[in-house]
Amino acid sequence: MYPSPSPSVTELQVDSYVFPPTVKPPGTTKTLFLGGAGVRGLEIEGKFIKFTAIAVYLEDNAIPSLAVKWKGKSKEELMDSVEFFRDIVSGPYEKFTKVTMILPLTGKQYSEKVAENCVAYWKAVGIYTDAEGKAIEKFIEVFKDETFPPGASILFTQSPLGSLTIGFSKDGSLPEEGTAIIENKHLSEAVLESIIGKHGVSPAAKQSLVARISELLKECDDKGRMES
Repeated sequence: MYPSPSPSVTELQVDSYVFPPTVKPPGTTKTLFLGGAGVRGLEIEGKFIKFTAIAVYLEDNAIPSLAVKWKGKSKEELMDSVEFFRDIVSGPYEKFTKVTMILPLTGKQYSEKVAENCVAYWKAVGIYTDAEGKAIEKFIEVFKDETFPPGASILFTQSPLGSLTIGFSKDGSLPEEGTAIIENKHLSEAVLESIIGKHGVSPAAKQSLVARISELLKECDDKGRMES
């Protein structure tokens, strides 16, 4: 069995935003470490336009949990593995995703795009039911009156049991409580899946996660060998 390290990680800067090495997000009493961060952007008329800076935080026990299957794999193997990112999304530990605006966005624009992607994916894999429909309606409702100027953040805390705590921050600080909690495992996982999954919107965040987690898996492996 691997020891559960409290990973020592550094902060990361994405565009002009700095994500600290650890945070205590709304909706949990735990402190999570920075797994990786990157920009989300699109190529528009030959120019790369950055929309948001995204950071993904994980609970400490994510590393020993992932080590069981992924220790010893190279960064390239992890980067090419849809299953590796799926294991991060669905693993039995808390995750926190912070989406900080580089360009302004309305809550309606954001939630409708996320909803559209979620529903299309669920229908494609045959898991769309009334429960998902209701969860999506609630998701859109939570965002409908929100606006996000540059520097404002959308906060998602994902529990391993399947609840999604949604919060908002205008200035980079983290509120203790979320704005809403939606109890739907598929929706809870879909938010992070949409960022780092097979068709994830932030390849930069995926690369950052792989670079940092592969180092932590290596440390976990070395520690495991020393203690065995």
